[in-house]
Amino acid sequence: MSEPTHEQIVSELHSKPAITLAPGPRLDAEPHGALPLPPSTVWDLPGGTAWVYYGEGNPGLVRPVIFADGFNTGPSSLDFSWEVMEFGDYALISELRRRGRDVILLGFHERSASILDNSVTAQAAITQAIMERQGDAPLAVGGFSMGGLVTRHALAKMERRRIDHQTALYFSYDSPHRGAWIPIALQSFAHYIRDLDSRFSDQINSPAARQLLWRHIAKWDGTPEQSDERATFLAEMADLGEWPQRPRLIGVANGVGDGTGTDVRAGELALEGKGLSVVGTKLYTQSPGDDELVAKLRVVTLKTNEVHTSGLPSVDGAPGGSLEGFGILADAFNALNPILGFKTDVRIRSHCFVPAVSAVDIRGLDTDEELYADISSLPEEESGLHDFKLASRNEGHTLVTEELSTWLLDQLP
Repeated sequence: MSEPTHEQIVSELHSKPAITLAPGPRLDAEPHGALPLPPSTVWDLPGGTAWVYYGEGNPGLVRPVIFADGFNTGPSSLDFSWEVMEFGDYALISELRRRGRDVILLGFHERSASILDNSVTAQAAITQAIMERQGDAPLAVGGFSMGGLVTRHALAKMERRRIDHQTALYFSYDSPHRGAWIPIALQSFAHYIRDLDSRFSDQINSPAARQLLWRHIAKWDGTPEQSDERATFLAEMADLGEWPQRPRLIGVANGVGDGTGTDVRAGELALEGKGLSVVGTKLYTQSPGDDELVAKLRVVTLKTNEVHTSGLPSVDGAPGGSLEGFGILADAFNALNPILGFKTDVRIRSHCFVPAVSAVDIRGLDTDEELYADISSLPEEESGLHDFKLASRNEGHTLVTEELSTWLLDQLP
């Protein structure tokens, strides 16, 4: 059997969906078999779309609640929004509408675009909601993951411009207020295969990813650091006073508050290449310390390269919302034609994506002491939020649960 050619590998990779590190159904997920309801109306906005669902019994827009979409690649999808909010562990859209709330699902033409660009879309959605609302009920505005940062910026920017956003409540759902995390092993691998398929690397290097990630590398052998784009975004938020001043600010986290991490240990082998094209590739969970091995990289060529890091904490097992980053990569490779030799063995599918301390804006990600802090013992006023709710277990990032959703519903104005 002859070895696959470079052209065959490139063709096969590009014939499959891009490897994207974001929440969503995996390749082996069971289809839910239900279609989203057609929206009551659709708003075409600059840079995005809003799908509007009137609350039960409402003649039009009466009590608007805006949910902004989170990070991914490409345009927002109505099907995906329903998958997350309605067809998971808790039917959040149905419950909102049953309570007489109008649900506005805010999507973006490009979810990996700059947060500052998508903030313009969020501001347009808020303005449209005020224009179409019947009566004077205040708005509730927020979003999932990156959507919480987009709307946070949008409200603060409107206040700076002296625009009355008429929003009484801002909320975030597992949003990375102090940064998100993709293991350096995965970032380096994404860039390492760029010549074969650039889409994985492009996502890691997208404007939104650079702004969201606490530590980023732009090439496989880069030094993990805060990107210039993130520094610019943080400076912009500081200039706006960090938060909108008028609404009540709340948030929920998909991680626990007592500092208990997951069973993911530092320095463990997470993914190993088994096929001929990737044998020798080994991706490890992040270890603290200096000159720590996080990846051995070999794809197609004979040479194996190593990636080492220094001064990073044990973030993969920290309490927080998790992402199946290693699992996503393994599933994508194992779905390829076996003749290409990309079979992988995944031993650890998930890693922490949004630490709980980041989701409730109470500690940074720089040390294990901060990441694994017992949030329940910290003064609540140290958070940028007025109130927050943490999950009773560490669970998937942006997982919509009854526990978090009912708390959020009870906070709505």
